[in-house]
Amino acid sequence: MKDVTGILLVGVGGQGTILASKILSDGLLEKGFDVKMSEIHGMSQRGGSVSTQIRFGKKVYSPIIGKGEADIIVAFEKMEALRWFEYLRPGGRMVINDFEIPSVPILMGALKYPEGVLAELSAKAETSVCRASEIAAELGNAKAMNVVLLGALVSALGMEGMDWKSIISRNVKKGFEDMNVKAFGEGVKRA
Repeated sequence: MKDVTGILLVGVGGQGTILASKILSDGLLEKGFDVKMSEIHGMSQRGGSVSTQIRFGKKVYSPIIGKGEADIIVAFEKMEALRWFEYLRPGGRMVINDFEIPSVPILMGALKYPEGVLAELSAKAETSVCRASEIAAELGNAKAMNVVLLGALVSALGMEGMDWKSIISRNVKKGFEDMNVKAFGEGVKRA
């Protein structure tokens, strides 16, 4: 592993990007890494972009990830993956939720949702596609999509062996621990 690893989580407001980032950061701290996290909400309450930057390693001085510096980008929505692609370093990896949230211009008919996003990104970088939204719905709680994606990310990082059950349980709302642990496990398994 490099001295410092940069992970960019991107999505749309309401997808749970920040919760997934907090769970990941908590786990990385537990593993003994120095961790820095920064979040940008934008117009998240109106369905706008949300991004979280996490850098971890032996010693980290800043959470900021510049263009071409992210080791991994986790996209909670396909168009967000496309929008943030320039932040991925050469040889970096993407974990993408195969899910579409049409923007207001698309909903109004002024634009069309871009076709072939996954094929385009897969041609440019190592890409893992996860149907996290479908998996979460199958488990009975579509909102657990973020934790399914977290499981896929943890698999990409090779950190499945940690006690993620307790890390997740202390970070999610009471009563939702088991659902989220199950969602995480499915993400790891289907990554």
